[in-house]
Amino acid sequence: MTDTALAEFKMPDVGEGLTEAEILKWYVAPGDTVTDGQVVCEVETAKAAVELPIPFNGVVRELRFPEGTTVDVGQVIIAVDVSGGSAPAPEAAAEPQAAPAAAPEPAPEAEPAGRQPVLVGYGVAESSTKRRARKAVDSADASVAPAAPVAVPEPAAPREPVRVNGHGGGSRPLAKPPVRKLAKDLGVDLATVTPSGPDGIITREDVHAAVAPAPQPEPVVTGAPAPAAAPVPAPAPQVSTDGRETRIPVKGVRKATAQAMIGSAFTAPHVTEFVTVDVTRTMKLVEELKQDKAFEGLRVNPLLLISKALLVAIKRNPDVNATWDEPNQEIVQKHYVNLGIAAATPRGLIVPNIKDAHDKTLPELAESLGELVSTARAGKTSPAAMQGGTVTITNVGVFGVDTGTPILNPGESAILAVGAIKLQPWVHKGKVKPRQVTTLALSFDHRLVDGELGSKVLADVAAILEQPKRLMTWA
Repeated sequence: MTDTALAEFKMPDVGEGLTEAEILKWYVAPGDTVTDGQVVCEVETAKAAVELPIPFNGVVRELRFPEGTTVDVGQVIIAVDVSGGSAPAPEAAAEPQAAPAAAPEPAPEAEPAGRQPVLVGYGVAESSTKRRARKAVDSADASVAPAAPVAVPEPAAPREPVRVNGHGGGSRPLAKPPVRKLAKDLGVDLATVTPSGPDGIITREDVHAAVAPAPQPEPVVTGAPAPAAAPVPAPAPQVSTDGRETRIPVKGVRKATAQAMIGSAFTAPHVTEFVTVDVTRTMKLVEELKQDKAFEGLRVNPLLLISKALLVAIKRNPDVNATWDEPNQEIVQKHYVNLGIAAATPRGLIVPNIKDAHDKTLPELAESLGELVSTARAGKTSPAAMQGGTVTITNVGVFGVDTGTPILNPGESAILAVGAIKLQPWVHKGKVKPRQVTTLALSFDHRLVDGELGSKVLADVAAILEQPKRLMTWA
């Protein structure tokens, strides 16, 4: 048997401190040729689904875990022959699986119809993906023994922040766009990477080195790797003997969301206030903006103007935009707004946010909302897109609901719920007329926001939606 040089790719920490991820789909099979930066699989963490690029050139020798397996960060998931020889015959993976797709995106028509992902505020959209049954793995049983013993390196000390042109901390690390994309895909903060390129430029090799705690040992020259131990599947949904109950294991995004909501509900003292408002003029403005050339190709709907109204209200009442620092017993005021939009997806509730939404013009805000929608519907929302939010909007009205008492997204000060907009009898200019009416509900953290401040914010949002010309006079 011809000796080969094997390079092993470990499950990276694609979030911040996450300890495990589930392999949703393999895009390669044993015998396939891969190149540095090629996406080889999609994994799901407790925050999002993420595609992983391989950092090697070579031929796939082995997939260590089948689809549906939950793998600990740091475990080897794929072995690649980097010797440059011819492709070996494909070998069986740890468990028989469906033939992997040759391209990252499966054909929509080949997928069965499943639950439709709903972006809250945009209504129901057709989904081209369906969640496959999950499996978990006991990390002790799923450990893989290499063909030859390899010394385990000691974890490296934390890297010093990058210094660019003699400046540290606040300077933007130097890196080319492909390197920045690679760092984003691997969940690497470029500010923590030590550059090795000329003039302090971060290279692809620097990013790959930052993924592993220490430099990888030289590839082991050996024969075919020993087969991996078969993972122990997680219990599938169990139906009771009489068929009256089904027990479904809670994992991934849904489990993380449940834990976050419990922490929020029992940590932050919630207060919710309500106001019913005539939004007829706002709905007319929406129709006018759809015909405006400045919004050509952009999605214009009531959520756009509601988002802008909330941003203006925050500008008029900046103290509402804050967070509570429990360890230091401090209130941290935010001078920026990362606007979260709650989205219901097949993987559970997620809240991606628009960074620095306060600085965006109305067309820019429309473009950002459109990108957020398409990314969420495609299931490609990254962990970074769901971090750092300051306030959130959830539109329960798309489900025909009049109002609700939303729970704060952890670490945020307020969340605005928007109810269904519908014709109702309303006193307008002294007469009862049918008008477009909705109910707004604002929940806020009473440690940060007292009743007066919360009432002012909600009243400002309502006033803008009633008279949208205030977007100009108050901005």
